[in-house]
Amino acid sequence: MSATDDETQKTSKKLDIATAIRLASEQLSELLRCEPGSVSKVKATEDGWTAEVEIVELEKVPDTMSVMASYRVALDTDGRLVEYERTRRYARGQIDRR
Repeated sequence: MSATDDETQKTSKKLDIATAIRLASEQLSELLRCEPGSVSKVKATEDGWTAEVEIVELEKVPDTMSVMASYRVALDTDGRLVEYERTRRYARGQIDRR
């Protein structure tokens, strides 16, 4: 096992994945003052966790027209939000064509 693997395992043991998901969503939605959507990706790193968080940026009626955004966030080993970046905006009803 490499030193990098050891660091990732220590991070994973300090903060479990469910807690990392909850903290990423809660902290980003509080910072942006927007309704949290979901977490579509989460990964333990040497420095903590990274996650892709979906946020409702603008409520519309019908809700399929609401504006959503994907944010890449980073949490430190204690679960504190240390970085975020919006990576995509889209209508809630939009489906990826990948």
